[in-house]
Amino acid sequence: MLQPSRKRPPKEAGPDNAVPARAWLMLALATVGFAVNFWAWGLLSPLGTRFKDSLQLTSFQQSLLVAVPVVVGSLGRIPVGALTDRFGGRIMFPVVSAATVVPVVYVGLVGHSSLAALLLGGFFLGIGGTAFAVGVPFVSAWFPPKRRGLAIGVFGMGMGGTAISALSTVKLANAHGVANPFLLTAGVLLLYAVVAALALRDAPGRPIPAEPLPQRLAATLRLAITWQASALYAVAFGGYVAFSVYLPTYLKTGYGLTQADAANRMAGFVLLAVAMRPVGGWLSDRLGPVRVLSGALAVVVAGALVQSFTPPLNPLGTAAFLAMAGALGAGSGATFAFVALLAPPSRTGSVTGVVGAAGGLGGFIPPLIMGSLYGAYGSYALGLLLLAAVAMGALLFTGTGVRREVVHQTSPTAQQ
Repeated sequence: MLQPSRKRPPKEAGPDNAVPARAWLMLALATVGFAVNFWAWGLLSPLGTRFKDSLQLTSFQQSLLVAVPVVVGSLGRIPVGALTDRFGGRIMFPVVSAATVVPVVYVGLVGHSSLAALLLGGFFLGIGGTAFAVGVPFVSAWFPPKRRGLAIGVFGMGMGGTAISALSTVKLANAHGVANPFLLTAGVLLLYAVVAALALRDAPGRPIPAEPLPQRLAATLRLAITWQASALYAVAFGGYVAFSVYLPTYLKTGYGLTQADAANRMAGFVLLAVAMRPVGGWLSDRLGPVRVLSGALAVVVAGALVQSFTPPLNPLGTAAFLAMAGALGAGSGATFAFVALLAPPSRTGSVTGVVGAAGGLGGFIPPLIMGSLYGAYGSYALGLLLLAAVAMGALLFTGTGVRREVVHQTSPTAQQ
């Protein structure tokens, strides 16, 4: 009598398991490109105090100056994400990087003599912020669904480009003049654009949509995942962006730190958030994005409440900010694990563009509110209480609407 074989069937080399060797190289190149473009995107923030003094700006004008690149880079992600769905990251990464060189050179050489010139330069610096909408669909196409949370989290570490800017911009400007950090960044951007054009490759068999751009965007806006992820990313990544552009001003005004010390502390905030982003994606692959998002948002609520009392910076204030940094980074990674799990492959770029725009806009509004509230009341407490309230609302939404959507879309009947 024949006995049934105990030998296990071979593991499928299908899309749920296989990771091409080239995928890791593409991930590395995309992450470097994201970091370089974000470096350029964040050049104005560390010099905000310097420009305020030299141009005699008000607190609101200073906040507007550092926020303009954020809003332009955010809204620009919508068309750039849709264009990436159509043309691929192999074309869009070099194009975005090369286009960002122009405003960087402009601001460095002639665009820092007046507020109007800085706002014009900052507007076009926003192009660098659109690189995020290129990288997410590019990376997603190279990795299977069960590995995308980690892969997109690693790619998200490129947001550490703002830390490069925070650590180097003020020192280079003080040592060699305001133009120096801008010209250095422009050179790196140009070099990356050339390398990307030569080395990047789109994933084999990536879906290419045939519909016109307006039709694709309209279809994207009808997806529930688009709006749910946008709301979450506006809080998670928006909170990160807001702190990364406004924290130097907050620390200098609220705690009397020097410009250099405030910039260094902001860099520490950014680096921790960057390190936690792939952790958030990795945990989401294992625990699910809902659990990770819930935990991250709960930490943000607690940290904002503590900081609203303006505790001593050492140790309680520092602990509150670092806790929020880690939570916002992990929450950002978990949000795009959620996108990778539920977004249709042919619309990943379009969804990413809209969600990324929401995240950037989430970072544009808080600096303006913080500057206005401080100008009116001489305190940042109300602004931090507003952050705690928004994070609590996002936490409740995650535990209800987002949880239901994940259960519905990943159930066996929904996949049939």
